[in-house]
Amino acid sequence: MKYNPLGHSGLMVSELCLGTMIFGEQGPRGADETTARRIIRRFLDAGGNHIDTANIYAEGRSEEIVGRALKGHRSHVVLATKVRFSTGEGPNDSGLSRLHIQQSVENSLRRLQTDVIDLLYVHCWDPITPLEETLRALDDLVRAGKVRYIGVSNFKAWQLMKALALSDAHGWARFVAAQYQYSLVERAIEHEFGDLCLNEGVGITPWGPLGGGFLSGKYRPGDKPTEGRLAVMPEETEEAWARRATKQNWHILEVVDKIAKARQASYSQIALAWLLTRQAVDSVIFGARTMEQLEDNLGAAELKLTDDELQQLNTASTPLETYPYRFIKLYGSR
Repeated sequence: MKYNPLGHSGLMVSELCLGTMIFGEQGPRGADETTARRIIRRFLDAGGNHIDTANIYAEGRSEEIVGRALKGHRSHVVLATKVRFSTGEGPNDSGLSRLHIQQSVENSLRRLQTDVIDLLYVHCWDPITPLEETLRALDDLVRAGKVRYIGVSNFKAWQLMKALALSDAHGWARFVAAQYQYSLVERAIEHEFGDLCLNEGVGITPWGPLGGGFLSGKYRPGDKPTEGRLAVMPEETEEAWARRATKQNWHILEVVDKIAKARQASYSQIALAWLLTRQAVDSVIFGARTMEQLEDNLGAAELKLTDDELQQLNTASTPLETYPYRFIKLYGSR
């Protein structure tokens, strides 16, 4: 397992990060606590040190499971969680106000059975709370020793840049990580966030690296799934079937299939290995419901794609150029 500095910080994280969104989820899509603890232990044994959860995953059960599983191992783990979305029915049970952030952090610390969160992400933009209030609250938590580093997720580029500028102007703790959806079938963040994060020292930690399972290789054109994540996600969501079953995405799978067969690797390993080569990416978040899925995903750390293979994957998955990027590419260097 390789380790990278997270953004322009001294925090070293494993190139693969264990995502725990399904830990504690009910039904066939979730992982029970026994399985989750085995997955965590194996991930640590493989050299992984970066584990990601959130206060809303499985209504808090994910944090509880992670907390219990890390007893005796906490000092070896970079533990990330999040705040923003609703944790109750009250008017202050969501958002990025000082009140909700502080209450959520205290609850996460209790569920995780730890005295400090290594990396706290703001899960999404809050259009109500002044950005200054949010950033000052985060800085206070860092100064109080309850949070070590802060990160951002699902902000627009201008929102992230404004936050960084405010932090710099006031001497507040600065975002060092940015968590966004990023995969061979979803490369839209490259229009803005690749350059932004590289220039501002913010490490990208992609979620959804397998496109909600689409890149696992178990789907075929014209064969809409009846089970699994892509089968149950509503049409308006990011991992809806209609967003995945496109002509370009089926072509991407054809290229992945060709390379996977030649390398005797799985589709998932090829997709993860591709992400690990992206310059702004410091740690890729993957999920695993079973030990078999975990072992397969861990294999990506040992797979080094050739320049020719990368070119094939890049060409097949290049996102549609839109304005103003099309214009800048044509005239911006003149």
